[in-house]
Amino acid sequence: MRDITVLSGGHGGSKFISGLLHGISTGRVPGIREDARVTVIANTADDLWMHGVKVCPDLDTVMYTLGNGFDHERGWGRKAETWSIKAELEAYGVPGTWFGLGDRDIATHLVRTQMLEAGFPLSQVTAALCDRWLKPVWGDRVQLLPMTDDRVETHVAVKDADSPSGLSVVHFQEYWVRLRAGVPVEKLVVVGQDESKPGPGVMDALLKSDLVILPPSNPVVSIGTILGVPGIREGLVATSAPVVGISPIIGGHHVRGMAEQMLAAIGVDATAGAVGLHYGARGSGGVLDGWLVDTADEAAVPALADSGLKSAAVPLWMSSEDATADIAAAAVELVAR
Repeated sequence: MRDITVLSGGHGGSKFISGLLHGISTGRVPGIREDARVTVIANTADDLWMHGVKVCPDLDTVMYTLGNGFDHERGWGRKAETWSIKAELEAYGVPGTWFGLGDRDIATHLVRTQMLEAGFPLSQVTAALCDRWLKPVWGDRVQLLPMTDDRVETHVAVKDADSPSGLSVVHFQEYWVRLRAGVPVEKLVVVGQDESKPGPGVMDALLKSDLVILPPSNPVVSIGTILGVPGIREGLVATSAPVVGISPIIGGHHVRGMAEQMLAAIGVDATAGAVGLHYGARGSGGVLDGWLVDTADEAAVPALADSGLKSAAVPLWMSSEDATADIAAAAVELVAR
């Protein structure tokens, strides 16, 4: 296998991709050539305008992680970050400082905003940013693509006793960062998704791949929003490549983020088995050929197999690059059988 495509959200997806690339480079992933090319199709439904600049959290998390600029200790943003601009905005009483834009990070958003306002589509802007972050590390072996050039945003409806409808709608980032996902989600609304189309290169990546991977990203607001772009789900169904996914749920709980809250909003149990069945087998109208679960969820394997999904239980904690490379190797082995 030489051409690998990964559908990714932010932290979990980027951590998996980093381990995958480590595994390919060190020969820990049998069946994938050492000169393999990895194309990442990233979620953009988390994107928002903040303080006059366009912020793309998942694109930037993947870009910084693979470009050795991500702050792994904090779990988001640039390493060696400073916060002078945020402090000044707070001193002025500017709304929205709950979303922390660091001084280094804001330079990325300024460049992106200037290019967008000059008429460049997000895909070309992302490629230009990646010339700094990815090319020096990976050359042409890694390509980062937005799922769409169109504006798509996830909004969340939560209960609000002061609202005439009993609900308030906030941007997903406000729900995640300001509200800390601390209140139940009544409804998800992905604005602009139905009118969007896959970004340049997305369909080619899916249809010409030797392997497609759904990493342990949020199945609703990361992978789910990518699959919701008209044409992308159909591309996964149509590709001749095997499609394998890795559960973001271990022992009935998400590892990071708010998958439990999001799954509840769409009526799916927060279990590895239920998420696998939610994606479904390609032979039965779903998008997967294989689904890896953690050893803690081994009991789910027979039901997954009965649904038409190849399934296996292996350790899924991404505790190191070697451990993550072993997860990638198990995913390849599962669908290569």
